[in-house]
Amino acid sequence: MSDKNRVYIFDTTLRDGEQVPGCQLTTVEKIIIAKKLEALGVDVIEAGFPISSPGDFQSVVEISKAVSEPVICALTRANTKDIDAAADALQYAKRKRIHTGIGASDMHIKYKFNSTRDEILQRAVDAVKYAKKYVEDIEFYAEDAGRADNEYLARMIEAVIAAGATVVNIPDTNGYCLPDQYGAKIKYLVDHVKNIDKAIISVHCHNDLGVATANTIAGIMNGARQAECTINGIGERAGNTSLEEVAMILKTHHTLGYTTGIHSKGIYEISKQVESMMRMPVQANKAIVGRNAFAHSSGIHQDGVLKHRENYEILNPEDVGINSNSIILTARSGRHALKHHLERLGYKLDKVNLDEVYNRFLVVADKKKEIADSDLQELMGDGDTKNYDDKAIKVLLLQVVCGDPLRPMATVKLRINGEEKEASSAGNGPVNATINAIHAIIKDIIEIDEFSIQAMHGGSTDVSKVNMRVLHKGQSFYGFGYSTDIVNASVHAYVDALNKIY
Repeated sequence: MSDKNRVYIFDTTLRDGEQVPGCQLTTVEKIIIAKKLEALGVDVIEAGFPISSPGDFQSVVEISKAVSEPVICALTRANTKDIDAAADALQYAKRKRIHTGIGASDMHIKYKFNSTRDEILQRAVDAVKYAKKYVEDIEFYAEDAGRADNEYLARMIEAVIAAGATVVNIPDTNGYCLPDQYGAKIKYLVDHVKNIDKAIISVHCHNDLGVATANTIAGIMNGARQAECTINGIGERAGNTSLEEVAMILKTHHTLGYTTGIHSKGIYEISKQVESMMRMPVQANKAIVGRNAFAHSSGIHQDGVLKHRENYEILNPEDVGINSNSIILTARSGRHALKHHLERLGYKLDKVNLDEVYNRFLVVADKKKEIADSDLQELMGDGDTKNYDDKAIKVLLLQVVCGDPLRPMATVKLRINGEEKEASSAGNGPVNATINAIHAIIKDIIEIDEFSIQAMHGGSTDVSKVNMRVLHKGQSFYGFGYSTDIVNASVHAYVDALNKIY
């Protein structure tokens, strides 16, 4: 494969992604994500905007020390103070890049800078030349290029490459362009900028109209060789281009001939890490990493997937780090899906009348949103309530101590198969301490994959509903809990999931 078809992945989760209100990270958290990005195989990490705050400056410094393989990039505006700060912050980076730029659209030139095209062009050139005194690798961004006049944009790009820019970023800053417009803009630059072969064209698209990923792919197909993205597509307003979408589009459509350095099996893990640390839940139907991305509830789809996965899945979930797809039993499920789950539970279907079980299944499924293993066991005659209660894990005691500056501690007593067991543990919060105590009792590896708390009505005396999904030996199990006490509701949700496992 020719190097000319290598697409470099520039991740800006820690800069553009962190600009989302409520998603700010500590330096330690940024380092954790930066190391995950390095393991994922990204080529460039935009670590921050050093002049913006002491915290951002320090984060760029520490990430530069902690990460060695990717280029570490620092953002600036087109002025000397910004560039000086970026150079200082990057002093420990093994491979460093300064990312400077200025507005290119007449809208920005007139209403943001109160200037003229010629003055802005000179400021762009001066910024690149000044940054070049510090580092060789200079990326220039022409802000709002999506709405910029193509002829003027070409003049600007040619001038900054002549001044020393090694990468030229053509951002659709406001998510304005349609894919054919954006692709044509990149092609115009390829065809009209005389020295364009001296730099890499980069695409940085926002998702205001929901076409950021489509625009990025259009840019690549028209000559761009760097894609600027964020994990889960987080970012200003409606977000940025999603890294996982770009990586898997190029991998799935391999006949296009483009390659990246992304190790796709790490995608799901870093998606969950970013979701947790930035407190930005991923929507259920999000491409690639949403919880329903590989879930099937329609009977027609389930039958097709069970016969041959590729009937309804163009991606293998294992390729992005997900153990398997999910066949969700609902009232829309067919006999094939029911048979699949019954066989998974060890039932010999040649000894039962599947049609009879299926009719009973539909009665239950009409009453419940989702059918659990315990429901299937009842359908098969193994669900005697008294017998199940005797074997169930039950919470006999829950005692939690927490506060400031106390470290949260929890004591839990469970009855398991009639035997009482007790353990205490600390944690980073009352729920975590309680789960740790339960782990000390059951001595098994259970991973919490999803955790959500929902107030039923509102107010401080409200009943909270906790939904939890846990992973055990490659399978998913759901638990639900209700209580006016959030910790109590969480514990009962977790134990509910454990009962479905054991």
